[in-house]
Amino acid sequence: MVTVDINKLNLKPNDFVLDAGCGLGRHLRHLARIPGLNIIGIDKDTWSLYETGKAMESQPDALSKDYLVSIADINNLPFADASFDCIICSEVLEHIPDHKKAIKELDRILKPNGTLAVSVPRYFAERICWFISHDYHNNEGGHIRIYRKKQLHKMLMNQGFKCREINYKHALHSPYWWLKCLVGVKNEEHPLVKYYKKFLEWDIMKKPRPVRMLEELLNPLLGKSIVYYLRKG
Repeated sequence: MVTVDINKLNLKPNDFVLDAGCGLGRHLRHLARIPGLNIIGIDKDTWSLYETGKAMESQPDALSKDYLVSIADINNLPFADASFDCIICSEVLEHIPDHKKAIKELDRILKPNGTLAVSVPRYFAERICWFISHDYHNNEGGHIRIYRKKQLHKMLMNQGFKCREINYKHALHSPYWWLKCLVGVKNEEHPLVKYYKKFLEWDIMKKPRPVRMLEELLNPLLGKSIVYYLRKG
């Protein structure tokens, strides 16, 4: 499930691209389908990085072979100033206590006129999850804040970024998380949760056109994530 639309990043051969907080590598695998990119993914979770490395090695349609996954802290990135043409930071900032420092680090390592794509959980969908379930966010490594649209936009503008576009994604995933919050966040065996998850997996694998069209229609209302596409001024 890709949150950032790779086609909106204006990537070119030989570009250096960072996925800051790559998790299990969902964006990295899509980036690897573009020939000629230099791709780096960083995360603090060593297990996720191990799984990402395995997935990248075995990906049959990978055209870009220049990639690296490494452990690193987004608040203290081990890269020189102006190292990257493009940075993805998807579903990361809501986990970080010092999110302003993280944004400053992303700005530091991004080249002038470079592209930054940031996504976080959307206020409306996230607020419902927090209201229904205390366990949803009250765990180690969980979400520690909910962003309002204008709040994060202002933070990014104050750092000097210029916003090109704002999109919403994953409307069909919002009801899934609301269900999980109702029956227990870790209760994967509840029939409603189990069958809705199967539906989402089917949708991700098959991409049926009617369902894709339905989600596009619902994204402005129910989107689980908000995505900012920015340029470094």
